[in-house]
Amino acid sequence: MVTVVASLFIRKEAFAVFAILAVCAATWELAQAFTRRAIRLPLQPLLVGAVGIMVSAYTSGAEALFVAFTLTVGGVVVWRALDGHGLAALRDASAATFAAAYLPFLGGFVMLMLAEPDGPARVLLFVLLPVASDTGGYAVGALLGRHPLAPTVSPKKTYEGLVGSIVLASVVGVVGVQVAFEGDPLVGLFLGLATVVTATLGDLAESLLKRDLELKDMGTLLPGHGGLLDRLDSLLLTAPAVYVILAVLLPA
Repeated sequence: MVTVVASLFIRKEAFAVFAILAVCAATWELAQAFTRRAIRLPLQPLLVGAVGIMVSAYTSGAEALFVAFTLTVGGVVVWRALDGHGLAALRDASAATFAAAYLPFLGGFVMLMLAEPDGPARVLLFVLLPVASDTGGYAVGALLGRHPLAPTVSPKKTYEGLVGSIVLASVVGVVGVQVAFEGDPLVGLFLGLATVVTATLGDLAESLLKRDLELKDMGTLLPGHGGLLDRLDSLLLTAPAVYVILAVLLPA
């Protein structure tokens, strides 16, 4: 992890390659998980499209991100249709569209931040915010948690933990904005609060997906830590929120 973070400030392209590889690996994990429900993702065009989405976002901006995503969805639908028709094809194509939106499209917002002149600082703050939210929620929840937040989806999440997430993410947001951008502390507070919402929803959404697939972990690419997607869930939904807030309130 230290090497990955260091790459942000040594060579942005190195971090971009790492991000692309992480999204492709998580896409593969998701494809394997979907087979438990007899869903076959057209993996080849999906992976090619994932690389295209991420590279387009980094090199050509937001419009290219949306265009590449649209082309990827069209490509996977056509690819699956050529392999057969009927309800199975419709189901597979719908799942592939979800996968493209969930992973490379959301990941593309990280690339948009990275492409900015102060991209390394933006991406570092983006990474630290959901980490702070998760850490604060886990620490306070483990010590004081009594009231479940979503017991049927994630029994370990509590309202007390949510307070911990709000406090630590807000502190990181305020300090990060002032140190990295000399910005208004209120922007940092807004970032922290928005991150708690997106990171929590991202974690709950992935937990719900695993529950539906009857999985404990999404994969085994990170021994002892579950799947790679288990590590990315809170980051994925947070990426567009942090990108938009920084682009509007702290433009490069």
